[in-house]
This record gives sequence, structure tokens and C-alpha cells, in this order.
Amino acid sequence: MERKNDFNSSISAKINAGEAVKRISKVPEWWGITFSGGSEKQNDHFIVKMGGDSFFNLIVEELIPGKRVVWLITDCNMPWYSDKKEWANTKLIFDLTDNNGVTDLIFTHEGLTPDVECYKDCAPGWTHWIKTSLFSYFTTGKGVFRPATK
Repeated sequence: MERKNDFNSSISAKINAGEAVKRISKVPEWWGITFSGGSEKQNDHFIVKMGGDSFFNLIVEELIPGKRVVWLITDCNMPWYSDKKEWANTKLIFDLTDNNGVTDLIFTHEGLTPDVECYKDCAPGWTHWIKTSLFSYFTTGKGVFRPATK
């Protein structure tokens, strides 16, 4: 359930919602990270690394083709923050609506709120990865990579 304080970002792109879900699941194509594991089926596990000792363990908690993708972060290490587990038990939620070949995507990082330490870095980071990189991957087939925020 979306709470108004959770970070969210939205885009609309000329892409079929079913194809959009497939592209979201191809994580390394749009999110500039080191990736291992699987992310294309419900209950798949994958690991994201952003350099150094950082890691994020994720599970595909929900996958409804053409509608919704939910990733649960089961564990993490964010060595640059005082709370190294700040993202643990938070969710990355992609809700999609297909409007005659244009897909509206609302991305929510449930648990990433202005009162957590990483918000000042993570909000602009997510804004880039959703509005610039994922949008580009949806429309051109290529993500737009940039250095990590930290």
C-alpha cells in the first residue's frame, strides 16, 4: 500500500505494458549496477552491487505480466550510511497501466521516506534511473548510465 511519504517517480512511454515488465526485469540494462542472479520470474533472487562492500539482496515478490513488479530487499549493506541496513525490508514497486500502446509506470520505493538518511542521495538517484535510464531503455532499447550517487 502506497504511503504518501514513500519516494515515487512516474513515466509514460510508448511501449506495450507486457514488454515494459520484461524490460524492468532486465535490471542491468537500465540500472547501472553489478548484477547477479535472476529477476524475471516470481520468487527469483538477485544481488545488486554498487561498488565497494555494498550489496542489496532482492527477491521478486510479485510479478503480474503487464501490470506489476514488486522486489523485496531482504538484506543490504550501505557502508556509506550510519544505518547500513536502511533499505532492508523495503520494496521497489513498479505499477503499470497500458493505455492504447502507451504505458504509464509509477515506481514507488516503499520505505524510502524523507526521514531516512539516504533519501537526499537516493531520491535523485532513483529519479535518474526511472525518468532517464528506464525511460530511455523503454523507448530506445538502451539505458543511460551514470556514476553511483556515493
